[in-house]
Amino acid sequence: QVQLVESGGGLVQPGGSLRLSCAASGSIHWIGDMGWYRQAPGSQRELVAGITSGGDTNYADSVKGRFTISRDNAKNTVYLQMNSLKPEDTAVYYCNAAIQRRLFSGMNAYWGQGTQVTVSS
Repeated sequence: QVQLVESGGGLVQPGGSLRLSCAASGSIHWIGDMGWYRQAPGSQRELVAGITSGGDTNYADSVKGRFTISRDNAKNTVYLQMNSLKPEDTAVYYCNAAIQRRLFSGMNAYWGQGTQVTVSS
């Protein structure tokens, strides 16, 4: 079994900051790409930021310069530092990881349960 558990969401005022964490646990041999997605009510899930196992990153244009994705491979954890938050950042944030459970097995995508981020005064 593999689990991704997110934490760090909540209510914050515009201009504020939050840091999301997502820890992978269970039967894991290797983790490849990891990422954060979000889904606002009435909208499709969209990629916010991604990071490869080697640390290369990519961001949605709407969050560039405000959000930073990072990972700690020793802890199987990915982070999303969100600064200068705007009301339009309000959404459920999901982490995603490509995980190889055993040597020579294939990669599978896993999702966390989601954490609510609300930006409002």
